[in-house]
Amino acid sequence: MAAVLAVALLGYGAYRIFGQRGEAPTGAIVTTADKTAFEKELAVPGPLGEMTLGDKSAPVTVYEYASMTCTHCAEFAKDTFPEVKKNFVDTGKVYYVFREFPFDPVATAAFMLARCAGPERYFGFIEVLFRSQEQWAFVETPMEALKKLARQGGFSDEKFDACMKDQAVFDHVKTVAQRAAQQFGVRSTPTFFVNGEKVEGAIPYKDFEEILNKKLSGEKGEEAPAPSSGPATPAPGQ
Repeated sequence: MAAVLAVALLGYGAYRIFGQRGEAPTGAIVTTADKTAFEKELAVPGPLGEMTLGDKSAPVTVYEYASMTCTHCAEFAKDTFPEVKKNFVDTGKVYYVFREFPFDPVATAAFMLARCAGPERYFGFIEVLFRSQEQWAFVETPMEALKKLARQGGFSDEKFDACMKDQAVFDHVKTVAQRAAQQFGVRSTPTFFVNGEKVEGAIPYKDFEEILNKKLSGEKGEEAPAPSSGPATPAPGQ
């Protein structure tokens, strides 16, 4: 109960900071960018470091901002990402960076659980959580359902409770998401930055493939605005 209360309070803080859940319409390409100050600022990691896949020297870098309770994010994770990973990440063409952008306390708790699992198991937890989203995210007792999944993943109840009260992990998730909202204009999930080009929504693989191939062929778009040097614009609900 103490752990549930702690994550509820922490998650409520995130909910106030990042606003209510906003899932992007499918396939909205917002802007493009060259390798500029915008991309350099985008590359700054959160306090606990990045969770990445692929070769860091790959010609294309993709940042994905997702929420674990976002149905469009789960759709992308199940239907599109496996093909992206097989054809672009595993072949050395794309460096993939996954970042946390929770819109509610339950999503915050899920991200904290994946972080507590450690770097080697992080993406395995993310995959399982997305594939089983309906079994824990939208039930009457989501924290109990999340704890059950954690047990299946090797967490003791004590380790799960400690994770839910880990201030450093929560602060990381909060910092990454708040910075995304305030400096990069992330307002919905999933949101991607492909070599600086902002793409919103769980777009089908063929459309994502086209975007990646254009970047690989060296096609350039309009330059994205540089990150704000003045006071950041508050995220919805802040």
